[in-house]
Amino acid sequence: MSAARTGTPQAALQPAPLAATEQHYLNEGELARRWGLSPKTLQRWRGEGVGPVFVKFSRRVAYPLQGPGGILDLEQRSRYRSTSERVAPGGRE
Repeated sequence: MSAARTGTPQAALQPAPLAATEQHYLNEGELARRWGLSPKTLQRWRGEGVGPVFVKFSRRVAYPLQGPGGILDLEQRSRYRSTSERVAPGGRE
């Protein structure tokens, strides 16, 4: 058995760390699973012009994870401390 095959399968599946300038995207299925939605809901939102920002690479749709308007930014802005009080940006839970 070669040395490359003796490593654990988990180590081979670990993504490489992102460079500071590298943009990471979630595809439609990944975002739907993350938010517990149907991919059809994301498709409908895109058609209606609501929901998260997205980019198109030819026919492929992707949602930026980081940056202004990205998924992490949207999730941060959507946090609430109570039913009437949003968590301030950078605020603790």
